[in-house]
Formats: sequence, C-alpha cells, structure tokens
Amino acid sequence: MLLIPAIDLKDGHCVRLKQGDMDQATVFSEDPAEMARHWLKQGARRLHLVDLNGAFAGKPKNEAAVKAIIQAVRDYAEETDTEEIPVQLGGGIRDLDTIERYLDDGLSYIIIGTAAVKNPGFLADACSAFPGQIIVGIDAKDGKVATDGWSKLSGHEVIDLAQKFEDYGVEAIIYTDIGRDGMMGGVNIEATIRLAQAVSIPVIASGGVHDLSDVEALCAVQDEGIDGVICGRSIYEGTLDLLTAQERADELSGDLVEDEEDAE
Repeated sequence: MLLIPAIDLKDGHCVRLKQGDMDQATVFSEDPAEMARHWLKQGARRLHLVDLNGAFAGKPKNEAAVKAIIQAVRDYAEETDTEEIPVQLGGGIRDLDTIERYLDDGLSYIIIGTAAVKNPGFLADACSAFPGQIIVGIDAKDGKVATDGWSKLSGHEVIDLAQKFEDYGVEAIIYTDIGRDGMMGGVNIEATIRLAQAVSIPVIASGGVHDLSDVEALCAVQDEGIDGVICGRSIYEGTLDLLTAQERADELSGDLVEDEEDAE
C-alpha cells in the first residue's frame, strides 16, 4: 500500500481545500518545492500534485510550481543517490499538447478528471498516445460522478464509467469521495472496494484519511485491488505521520504476502 502525499497548488502556494471549495483554502506552504522535499525526507515514494486553479480554469495555471517540484525531486535523488520517485499531476489538463509538455517536463503520470467524463474521446486518444502514463481521476458523491472541480454532479454511475475507462487503457483510477475529502472523516472503504472489484486496474483511494486506523483499514482490503491512498490534510495537520504510516503499511503488506504464501 503506497501512501502518496498530496501537494495542492493554488496561486503558486501549497494549500488544502475543504470539499473542493476554493474559498476554504488553508495555505500550508508558500514554497511547494520545499514541501516536496519535506515529504521526500519523510520517505514518500510518489507525489500527487493538483493544479487547483487549473482545474477551475480548464488550463494549466501553476506550471512554474510544478516544474520546481520536479526539479526538487531530481535534486533529492542525486543528493541521496536514490531513484527519482514518480510524480503525478491533475487539474486543468484538457488537450494532448498539455500532456506532452508536462511529460517532457518530467512528470511520470498525468491525471485526467473532468475531461475524461465530458470528452471520452480525448481520454481514449491520450491513452493511445501515452500508454502507461494516463491515470483517470473519478470524483464521486453518493455513487455519482462529479466534474468541474467538483462543482457539478453528472448522471454517470462510478462503476459504469470506470469500466469504460479501463477499456480505453488507463493505468489506474484515483477514486475520491468528495463528501469526505478534507474533512478527515475516514475513507469510504465500501465504495472504494466496490470500484476495485469491478475493474482489474489498480485503484488509488483518496478523500477522508484521518489517522493510522484508516491506513490499516485500507491495508486489510488491498488485495481487492487498492494499491495506494492519497494523503492530504491528515499529514499536514499531523493526525497521520507519513513515515510511521508507510512503515506500518509495509509491515501489513508483508503480512498479507506471507499469508498468501502460506495458503499456497
């Protein structure tokens, strides 16, 4: 189980929103690259970036901050003589040129959200042009998919859409329960399991992580196809310690592997 720190970018700063509301933003750092270094030192194995202004504007708005984070990841790998960790980004990505530019900048994965729902042809084109590098972000409330920075609910059912996206060749699905995001009320495990069981590609949980018990609960069901969880407010406000939580997740994953080997 991979714990993935989120760095949400608004006006060049690292912030957290409550339930996707741009008016309820808490600034945690005015230097997102330094924030990235902090999570690297805490043992992060992947970073999740969101261009919040971009998500609302429909085009990239925090590219300078994204590039600074990628550079920080490169520098850290050189300094510590370790592998560069993957960085994924979502928010405002609506065309193939933007994807190509971001991948050229050094991103490993591009997350397509609203555009995947509104323009499935674009998602299909992106998957064929950049195989293995496209992740789809499905944001949902009560089983229905939300779009446009969560400001609109569509009539689409989560599972129907996820299966369609899997057919297009997406690498993974990030599933966010927007009723819980930024509220630290616990992950919607039942809905996440339902989705993971309906597809064969990895599902990354998001929204609602509060403390170690949430991580342990996800680890208990990871063999359903839940590969990771995105951590936001919990690691910024200190209710979850990233280093300790990743160690615990590794421990539990090791137990699962041993149990499976015993069963064989």
